[in-house]
Amino acid sequence: MSTFKPKFMKPSETLSFLDRESSSLEQTNFVYNKHISQSIQTQRQSLPIFNNRNHILYLLEKFQTVVLIGETGCGKSTQLPQYLIEAKWPTQVGICEPRRVAAMSLANRVADEMGTLVQGDLVGYSVMFDSCTVRPKIKYMTEGILLREMMSDPLLKSYSVIIIDEVHERSLYTDILMGLMKKIIRKRPELRLVIASATLNADILKNFFNNNLTNDPKNDTSVIITIEGRQFPVDVFYVAEPVPCYIQASIDAVLKINSSSERGDILVFLTGQEEVLQAVRLLMEHSNDIEKKQKKNKMTVLALYGSLPYNEQLKVFKNVEKGYRKVVVATNVAETSVTIPGIVFVVDCGFVKLKWYNIETHTDSLIVMPISKSSANQRAGRAGRLGSGKVFRLYTEEFAKKLANDTPPEIVRSNLTYVVLQLKAMGIDNILKFKFVNCPPIENLRSACEILFALNAIDINCELTNPLGFNMAEFALNPLYTKILLSSSEFRCSQEILTIISMLQVETVFSKPTTGMGSIKARIQKRLFEVEEGDLITYLNIYNGFIQSEMSQGFCHKNYINYKCMKRVVQIRERLEKMLRSYGVTMTSAIDSTDSIRKCLVTGLFPNAAYLHSSNVYKTVRGDIDLYVHPDSVLYTITQPQWVIFCDVVHSTKLYMRDLTVIKDEWLLELAPHFYHKTKLE
Repeated sequence: MSTFKPKFMKPSETLSFLDRESSSLEQTNFVYNKHISQSIQTQRQSLPIFNNRNHILYLLEKFQTVVLIGETGCGKSTQLPQYLIEAKWPTQVGICEPRRVAAMSLANRVADEMGTLVQGDLVGYSVMFDSCTVRPKIKYMTEGILLREMMSDPLLKSYSVIIIDEVHERSLYTDILMGLMKKIIRKRPELRLVIASATLNADILKNFFNNNLTNDPKNDTSVIITIEGRQFPVDVFYVAEPVPCYIQASIDAVLKINSSSERGDILVFLTGQEEVLQAVRLLMEHSNDIEKKQKKNKMTVLALYGSLPYNEQLKVFKNVEKGYRKVVVATNVAETSVTIPGIVFVVDCGFVKLKWYNIETHTDSLIVMPISKSSANQRAGRAGRLGSGKVFRLYTEEFAKKLANDTPPEIVRSNLTYVVLQLKAMGIDNILKFKFVNCPPIENLRSACEILFALNAIDINCELTNPLGFNMAEFALNPLYTKILLSSSEFRCSQEILTIISMLQVETVFSKPTTGMGSIKARIQKRLFEVEEGDLITYLNIYNGFIQSEMSQGFCHKNYINYKCMKRVVQIRERLEKMLRSYGVTMTSAIDSTDSIRKCLVTGLFPNAAYLHSSNVYKTVRGDIDLYVHPDSVLYTITQPQWVIFCDVVHSTKLYMRDLTVIKDEWLLELAPHFYHKTKLE
């Protein structure tokens, strides 16, 4: 283990905090509520937004667009819709959330505060594959749901106010919605738009939505209001020299803080689940050693990342045993999505894992890259919620000055296939003239059109094909998956394809124990379902086993499978089957061979094809990019097949393919002759 000790420097100081005697040192969606024992009314009045209630209502009367900046936990997501209903705003208030769990949990919270049920006419929600609404006055929904509503009601005439929440995340759907809302509010002057964010360059959005054509500020149609949260001063420290390994440096920093006499919990930011679990394991080893040697400086180490089960996420909000210090190791979900009580110290690795589209491989890759200044400030702010705090940045002050001001929005670094398909379905002919807050790269738009043309969703004139293109636009799925679903009846394997695509809609169905023995047992049980055809056929076996067990929770526990995820898959499959039947897709089932299933998968995933090169490395057919089989794949430990298709790519130390399926090269020529040529394959 490395003995490297990071040295931190406060700006304009030369003394390292580690060398001096210390005196007084994710796809989560809930916020810790310290007023839970009080009445609902008292809780509502204790929120920072309460003092701004009348100001917000006044601005909504006077301006068409209000950019609302408020810290996580200030009450903007739950209180603002209630203020509008109390002020007798007509028709519906729609609130868009980037994640389905957030929409559902917020709807339930608001319903509780209003003393009603979610199924009533006051509060409801609508998310992909799930809806609990009968035209309520307050409707929480995901951004994709509002996009689909725009197809049937382009001017959103059933709404008087639209609130787009968590805009600081700048998700793909968020930018599409903002571009469309700019067009809608011009047509509907009575419609009000609220852009709510925890941290953002508000001036950019204010100017984007401002329809003032004169130089007189009195004619502005947009305005900014900031809700001051309870923020305490935070001291910032930097390392004197760059660290060779930020994971080890994070562990060393935690141990040094823990050895001090100052009290307070610690929050560590790392880039992904693997790094979080690695750091937790090492810190727990140190914690066990500390408990054996001494009675003081004991730690309770907890992980926090997006795919962590809900009951495990809740542990970070609970008080730890007396005499212990809580150490939370988290991904960037802890930047703005949650407020963890007791945090006084923050250790910031200075990096984040972001999805980035590669136009050569036509895939999204997860890339570790430096954070932005706004993210760094947001992380530092986690230490100042309950009192003065300290943040230790594992990078130099000089490096911090060179960071980008803001994190690149998803629209400029993502696959735009679905975006182009949706905009085309809404009648936007010239995508290049569409007003985005940040214009996406022209290469990404070109690549999206190329893929859609190859899928036969658009024609040579870039118009939606009828009926396939219009039908594909109705599905809130990756167009590659939608093409597979709509083609499944031709290969007489609709039932199996439904299952596979449904399994791909959850992040993972496998439970991953953190202990060594549990991890080995999970791997052994997984092998019972594995087949040489690849991961997607393995998913099919897992689902069939779950159904044959009558959806038994014991089956999931025995085989280290996430029961809630499997129940979710069943729900998704039922909804997708209903949609397919409405489009006249015949429900058939493959009987003897998996060839028809795999050929059907090729009809959509043909852009994601790779072959085994003589150098024993996989290469993409188009682009000639080196790829490797992901360690979690069933193909990782067996003889590597010559040809595969994959669902996505993860970029860590290498480019790893995930969710692979073994195919034959002639299938590419047979099913995608417009995309591949025989000379290229040879």
